This record gives sequence, structure tokens and C-alpha cells, in this order.
Amino acid sequence: MSTLRDEAQEFFRGLRDRICARLEELDGGHFERKPWRREGGGGGEMSELRGQVFEKGGCNFSAVWGEKYPEAVDATTPAPTPTARGTGTAAAKGREEDASLGIRPPTPAELAGKAFFATGVSLVLHPRNPFVPVVHMNIRYLEAGDVSWFGGGMDLTPCREFAEDTRHFHRVLQKVCNAHGERLYDRFSRWAKEYFFIGHRGSERGVGGIFFDYLRGEERWSFLRDVGEAFLPAYAPLVERRRATPYSDEDRAQQLRWRGRYVEFNLIYDRGTLFGLRTGGNVEAIFMSLPPLVAW
Repeated sequence: MSTLRDEAQEFFRGLRDRICARLEELDGGHFERKPWRREGGGGGEMSELRGQVFEKGGCNFSAVWGEKYPEAVDATTPAPTPTARGTGTAAAKGREEDASLGIRPPTPAELAGKAFFATGVSLVLHPRNPFVPVVHMNIRYLEAGDVSWFGGGMDLTPCREFAEDTRHFHRVLQKVCNAHGERLYDRFSRWAKEYFFIGHRGSERGVGGIFFDYLRGEERWSFLRDVGEAFLPAYAPLVERRRATPYSDEDRAQQLRWRGRYVEFNLIYDRGTLFGLRTGGNVEAIFMSLPPLVAW
């Protein structure tokens, strides 16, 4: 699947451009772009917005490679794959179910000491208005030695939930998943609930979305592309609906406290953050996901 490298990079760059253009229309401001290079192979481009609707927004593209897959990234930050879903018969059934969907985590032997390649788009938007929800998306393609896989997803983190907003967001994602398999939405939405969970708080980070990883097979490339293209239909209507909602000083204070949980998750649990740091990624780009102001 190494022939996908050029195609994936071209798609991710184009998706980044389309998303940034629409967000600029919503905000009235402009993304500032800053290229960066990684010592050891590859680099990317940061795109940052400090605007009226979005207090801080980042939409980054990267393509990096190296001679050795980052040691212990997956071992120390396990995703809720079938191996974490119990033991015995239940775990075996879970593995069989996921394997039928194309989910197959690489083994330590497949990763250890192998050359790697990773490319993708990652975005986080922190709106100024407390009633416009925070949103995150990441989609990626990775290779390690002779194995390759797709991963990613998106989730919504409102300071104050509106049921109709949550319903719209999930319906868009469900439609995308159903177009590629009727079981995908149930599996990936459940995976998001498990992954975007703040263990020390005992609660989910937000209202969920979808999350997936270790998708094998070139036929899943079209699914990954469709997930990326679904971001704007899922999120832009929520911004248009809530951006002019009046809010009080207490609403703002509550928003800053809620952002604290977002920071806690990203610094403690987020696998993308840890992967970027352990591969020598651009620190500014990695931490662009953090909000400009936060309170505890």
C-alpha cells in the first residue's frame, strides 16, 4: 500500500485547504500558515486561526517518516481494541467481530525497529462563544515495515449540550459509516465513547462521535476520505446556529473550566499527541490543540 503515500498526501492537503476556506467564511478571519520540517524525515504545515468566532483554531497537515517506528507508542497508549474488551470467550468474539470489519492491530513484532511513514490532517477548534461546541478531527494513514493501516475520527465537546446539535452531528457520521457497512457506526461510535473517556474524572470528554484505528485494506481508503469530507456538513451548521447566541460572564467562566478537561485529556491520554512527541514532531503544531485560555 506504499503507493498510497502520494495519493494520501495530496488528498489530505486538499481537505485541509477546503476546511480552512469554509472556516474562514464562518469566522471572517484568515488562517496563518507556517511550514515546518522534521529532522529525520518529512514535516508539515501548521494552519492557525485567531478570529472572532474561533478564539483559536488549528488545522494541520503532516507527512513524516523515519527509520524506526516510535518505540512503545501503542504499548503505552492502548486504544480500546478487542484485546481491552474483556477476556476469554467475549474477547475472542470481539476480535473476530473486529477482524470482519478490517480492524487488526499490528503486533509488536510487526512494529519493532521497522521504518515508518505517517500522514494525515488534524484539527481542533475552540470557539469564542460558549454555546458553539469544541470539535476535533483527525484522519491518518500509517505504514510500519510491511504493514499499513488507517485511523482517525471526530468528536464534539460542547460546554453546554444541545440535543439537536448532538443529533445532527451523529446523524452525519452515521450516514457516512452506513455507506461503507451497516455495522461501522455502532462499532466506531462505541469506540469513541471508550477512547474519549477521562479516566480520572470518570466521564466522557464530550458527546462522542466516531473513532477507529488499525483499519487494514486499501478498500478502506474511500471510507477515510468520506469521513474527512463529512466534517464540514457535520459541524458548520452548528456554528451557524449558535455563534450569535448571547452569553454571560458566568457562561464564559464555565467554558474556561470545561476546557480544563479538554487539556487534561490531550496531555494524558491522547495517542496522537504522544505519537507526535515521540516521533520528533513540531511541538507548536502538536500543542495547537490546546485552548488559548483555560481555568481549573
